[in-house]
Amino acid sequence: MKRKEYKKSRTKKSRTWLKVLVTLAASLLICGSAYGIYLVKKAENAADRAFETAGDRGISDLRDEQVEPLHDNISVLFIGVDDSEKRDQDDNSIRSDALVLATLNNDDKSVKLVSIPRDTYTYIPDAGFRDKITHAYAYNGPRSTIESVEELLEVPVDYYVRMDFEAFIDVVDALGGIEAEVPYDLSEKDENDVHDAIVLEEGLQELDGREALALARTRHYDNDIERGKRQQMLIEAVMDKALSAASLTKYGGVIDAIGDNMKTNLTFKDMQSFFEYGKGGIPDIETITLDGYDDMTTGIYYWQLNEESLMETIDILQSHLGLKPDTSTLSNNNDSDLAENASEDQY
Repeated sequence: MKRKEYKKSRTKKSRTWLKVLVTLAASLLICGSAYGIYLVKKAENAADRAFETAGDRGISDLRDEQVEPLHDNISVLFIGVDDSEKRDQDDNSIRSDALVLATLNNDDKSVKLVSIPRDTYTYIPDAGFRDKITHAYAYNGPRSTIESVEELLEVPVDYYVRMDFEAFIDVVDALGGIEAEVPYDLSEKDENDVHDAIVLEEGLQELDGREALALARTRHYDNDIERGKRQQMLIEAVMDKALSAASLTKYGGVIDAIGDNMKTNLTFKDMQSFFEYGKGGIPDIETITLDGYDDMTTGIYYWQLNEESLMETIDILQSHLGLKPDTSTLSNNNDSDLAENASEDQY
């Protein structure tokens, strides 16, 4: 039977930081050598350094009790921020530059991913008014961003992973660079906001960390939707390089790069549990786009969401987390019941 389309594109490979966690967990747990043991300990130390809680936030208001990745359906919010020390920013000027919500269903080990454009116009609880979701982070850091995402998508955010631009640069450089398709000629500022410091030509080429970041960040040549696709493409390139046999000896540097530039409320034990999602191969992963349109009616640019598409996304995520019945399953069951009753009526 043809599956219903949800205005999403299906990927054969994971293209998010979730894949980083799954890959590292799998690589470390199946490696029994002395080097593997060393990597496990190194990863545990990195996870300890990265652990934090989002202010005074406990469990989500949308949860009745605490969930666990190994046993429950959960959600993880990936927050990419630009808080480079070189910029000397204060806490009130830091914004989230990339937001991806992942919901994980423990029964079928499937994953749904929602990329949230940074200029999405939505209500920010800590501000008390509607604004671009990128501005939420400036109020109370991850907590404000988490609560804004919950307000928008009406699902609990159980865990979060916050990573800054330095992590991306360091990971790419630790791997010795990545191969990626540059869609057009570009001249872009670098991580220190020096204009035209990064110049790239169209085509497939090797990129170092600074060049890959410039390609991921640029907003001048297309739009936020295409920007999200470029970021997914680059993360896939990172993971392809990380999974190559030649990169095994480079994992120590990758772990250092992640541990030094990541903050999360996931414990090392929580991260290990993601290995279950990769035991049977790459999990069933689907990406969802928040449809909308450009809005300049106020003189300020916003990404206004299509309400019908948003409600459909909310329904999908709530069903995937088991917060409501899966309507597609109910529909299939009802069709079967009707067919069975019709068959019985013939006798």
